Amino acid sequence: MTEPVVVGVDGSPSSLDAVEAAAREAALRGTGLRLVHAFAWPSIPAPPGGLPWNPAMAGVRELVDGTLIEAEQRARQVEPLVEITREVTFGAPLMVLEIESRTASLVVVGSRGLSAFGSLLLGSTAVHLAAHGRCPLLVVRGRPNPTGPVLLAVDGSPAGEGAVEFAFTEASMRGAGLLAVHVWNTRSERAYEEPGDPLNIVVDIERLHEDERRLLDETLTPWEKRRPQVAVERRLVRSRIRPALIEASRDAQLVVAGARGRGGFTGLLLGSVSQALLHHAHCPVTVIRGNE
Repeated sequence: MTEPVVVGVDGSPSSLDAVEAAAREAALRGTGLRLVHAFAWPSIPAPPGGLPWNPAMAGVRELVDGTLIEAEQRARQVEPLVEITREVTFGAPLMVLEIESRTASLVVVGSRGLSAFGSLLLGSTAVHLAAHGRCPLLVVRGRPNPTGPVLLAVDGSPAGEGAVEFAFTEASMRGAGLLAVHVWNTRSERAYEEPGDPLNIVVDIERLHEDERRLLDETLTPWEKRRPQVAVERRLVRSRIRPALIEASRDAQLVVAGARGRGGFTGLLLGSVSQALLHHAHCPVTVIRGNE
């Protein structure tokens, strides 16, 4: 059995949705599912003469056990044959899951947990793991189209090669098509469409278009040969990158993107495109970090 799929559980509706998605991913991979619940010690000191805080005395153990039992029931409803283990540990959830990611094939979290403010679109744990996790991260959000394709955001960067491999593998396991979208533009994510725009005089738009098409072909062709069972649709779009990918996610069952594309600053762990997808995509998003 390969490394397990790890899912963060806090009892929120978002995390229970993540449990169901994680169970499906574990079944696809033929591996186990690991339910992880983490909570920090309270920061309030015990009163003078009082007993130190004990989770069993505080009734926390019963609460945690109930949360994990519910999570396991949800997982078994989706995939009754998946082997499930539980882990309860003290510590900040983002740090605990980062450690778990070192021995996981995939970490799955909801887009918002119990500690997130109602106005936040994405929890801090998901953002942290996308930037610092040691394995692919799946953030469950939106309403996926179960018959839609796996959407791959192609950027042509060396760091994005892992995303390409993951997307082809995921599409193959799901029996889904792969929609590979490469969005290009001329400057600062602006799309110039008027023939009289000064930039069209300075820049050879046709040559740029062909260069971007070549990049898309060179990225996909090797993997099409390795995964001939995956039906691939190539889409070259001249537009603003983030809105175009978010719009394309409406009909997808999963989006796959590298953590940082070719336009990111050196040392930046999470790029603006992957952040935008994590916050605004219409379906679950998997972020793949490149090799260190």
